[in-house]
Amino acid sequence: MATQTMRRASRVIWLSVAMLGLTGVANAQFGTGTPADAEPLENGPAPVRDLSGVWTRIAPEGRFRSGSTWTPDPPQLTAWGEERFATARNSNAGGFALAETNDPVLTRCYPPGVPRVYFHPYPFEVVYTDTQMIMLYEYDHTIRRIFTDGREHPEDPVALWLGHSIGRWEDDQTFVVTTIGIDERTWMDRSGYQHSDQLEVTEVFRRVDRLNLEIDITLEDPIALAEPWVAETLYYRRAPAHWELSEISCSGDYLDFSQFESFLEEGQE
Repeated sequence: MATQTMRRASRVIWLSVAMLGLTGVANAQFGTGTPADAEPLENGPAPVRDLSGVWTRIAPEGRFRSGSTWTPDPPQLTAWGEERFATARNSNAGGFALAETNDPVLTRCYPPGVPRVYFHPYPFEVVYTDTQMIMLYEYDHTIRRIFTDGREHPEDPVALWLGHSIGRWEDDQTFVVTTIGIDERTWMDRSGYQHSDQLEVTEVFRRVDRLNLEIDITLEDPIALAEPWVAETLYYRRAPAHWELSEISCSGDYLDFSQFESFLEEGQE
């Protein structure tokens, strides 16, 4: 029994060290990519109806920034939302060790979903086709399609990790995206607030100038939230022109997931 306990403890330490390694990556200026040309971009007016490029999150002085939730105060929950939140054992605020968490991203390598994907400290890239704006997230090779061809949301969408997204330009610098049909296994943030199949997420992208982007996010769910959860603004800076995304895989790049799975199985004994 003592040997088993020591083995479990050593695995917790190993996992904690692995996760601390992410902190260094999070503090890198532009994620994990290697630029072909490190010359800084010069600022200037925002281009017309264009969000293309690689974007990395920044923390302007005096602005709220959290790596785990959207607002300084908790959201207003319904009784259903309170009940679901009470079951969450998140490891991001230090309340639960990795051995105890039930965070689906950490325990099962599930995709984080929308909008939680923004909490992963890696850049994303925006590219366009004639009918879609595509967001390529460095985290876990995630690809998100935002349809711009004028279609509506389906009445009964198939549940997807990133949901069904449609977008439109409100003016030359403001792009609005609504997303529904988000898989209920995702959390709304890293703290453990959960949602129903009625969750609708609205993102407002504002291209401030050539280098800066702001994103406002509103979460609405009549089953989980007593009122809309309006996130504090997210701030992004455009990376150098030739910056290339790297690859961060949940299943292998920074965690030995086979050891993590075996540890979880032992914990269920």
